[in-house]
Amino acid sequence: MIKIITSALCLALCFFSTYAQTYATHGMVVSDDAYASQVGVDILKQGGNAIDAAVATALALAVTFPQAGNIGGGGFLVYMPHQGEVTTIDFREKAPMSATENMFLDAEGILIPGSNHKGLKTVGVPGTVAGLYLAHQKYGQLPWAALVQPAVDLADQGVPLSYTLASHAKTIVESDSPDFLKQLFTDQNNAVLGFGDIWRQPELAMTLAIIRDRGEDGFYKGEVAQALVDYMEANGGLITKKDLKDYKAIERKPVKGTYKSYDIYTMPPPSSGGVALVEMMNMMELVDLDSTEFNTTAYFHLLTEVMRRAFADRAEFLGDPDFNNAMPLDRLTFKAFAQQRMAHLDWDQASVSDPLKFGQIYDGDNTTHLSVVDADGSAVSLTYTIEQSYGSGMGSPELGFLLNNEMGDFNPQNGYTDRGWLIGTAPNKIEPGKRMLSSMTPTIVAKEGKPYLIIGSPGGRTIINTVFQTVLAVLAYDMPMREAIEAVKIHHQWFPDELIYEKDKLSPDLVKTLESMGHHPVSRDQLGRLMGILVNQVLIGASDSSSPDGAAIGY
Repeated sequence: MIKIITSALCLALCFFSTYAQTYATHGMVVSDDAYASQVGVDILKQGGNAIDAAVATALALAVTFPQAGNIGGGGFLVYMPHQGEVTTIDFREKAPMSATENMFLDAEGILIPGSNHKGLKTVGVPGTVAGLYLAHQKYGQLPWAALVQPAVDLADQGVPLSYTLASHAKTIVESDSPDFLKQLFTDQNNAVLGFGDIWRQPELAMTLAIIRDRGEDGFYKGEVAQALVDYMEANGGLITKKDLKDYKAIERKPVKGTYKSYDIYTMPPPSSGGVALVEMMNMMELVDLDSTEFNTTAYFHLLTEVMRRAFADRAEFLGDPDFNNAMPLDRLTFKAFAQQRMAHLDWDQASVSDPLKFGQIYDGDNTTHLSVVDADGSAVSLTYTIEQSYGSGMGSPELGFLLNNEMGDFNPQNGYTDRGWLIGTAPNKIEPGKRMLSSMTPTIVAKEGKPYLIIGSPGGRTIINTVFQTVLAVLAYDMPMREAIEAVKIHHQWFPDELIYEKDKLSPDLVKTLESMGHHPVSRDQLGRLMGILVNQVLIGASDSSSPDGAAIGY
């Protein structure tokens, strides 16, 4: 079914695109929110390119999708222009300069439970505005102000509160959440906003207007920076004016891999996702998948063993490249290395995860992804986050935006790795000015030199495996976009030694068979919220059905 949705009809129709593939011929935006996707498409119609649309969509998500859309967090962008080299923008948050290796430990050097995820000391220096601004300045076409204005309008004029956010609002206001987060969803009389109520954010509108007029300086210098620092100083945070002034987004060379005739472009460290994705696809290329039927016991066993190996390498070697000069990226993504990692694969028995050798980081699970293709065939894959859902839940009331709690993505107790969640490997220990390791995996797959699959997902540490399985389903099993996104997903991250699967999507007999092979299956409601575009004569977009307000919109 072809859906070419115009601006006038968008808000009436685009919610239905969550549950079906959307087709278009000129351009497409897929994100977690219909308003934001429409903003991106409108920018494309005005002559903007994929970068312009991605920037405008991301800023709109900062208004309409506060669970993860943000200007108080950070992320990664992969850009494949219709002419020229593929590139990436790293706008991951950084540790404040006053951060220390032992900042979340007690007097005996043991992690204080929850300390690395609650409170203002968990806030990393935000990178989103710097990253979006750098992408625009280098590769955008329309004026910066034109990209920010739609977000200003959404915050100032308001939008009807969605059913999803209305449900969140009730839960948040009735909980022990920080006051700032509660106030986000209450009116001037402190009444909780309900479904369909017009939700205005005047303070956020003012902040965005300053960013519109002054670019990145509007965030990292001047009154916004001063208000943020004042809030930090008054409430025990670490970020200073110098931390903000010194923050820079970085353009980096992408990690590139191949799978048969396809080229895979994805994010380098401090994202661990790209290296792990390429390593896993290299391992899968060694297997005769024609004899490994999709969604069988052999298939899930194989995926688990491939994931286990890649996550062990991820934990041992990866971190911020500006602090780790000896990361063996070429070796980890080399075809011959995949052969070594698969040499001892037992098709009948699960491998053993060993905490004395390798590890894995803790990572929050609420992130958001958007995919864009423009009329010239340029593509953007962008994933960004404030860590856990609604981040720290804290922020300056006069600025109106939520702050991240990304410091929890560092290994909090250096040198200590257990069989659960704690990893102590050195590449990701806390250091001042360092970017914490991430799982985000924005990816563009090219076919014959042109964008073919633009894909990404939220999901914290599950992101890598969710994207991996979707890419594999499309490239190896020739699965349509919608089916690849909706297919059952599993996750193994080396430690804890659990095979996580989506609840009610694996048969009890299959689960028992995996248990008999030495795996430890654990069910979970869902894994990821994929946003993808497949370029196959026309643009075919799909938003994961687990994203209730998501939309693929094209024209």
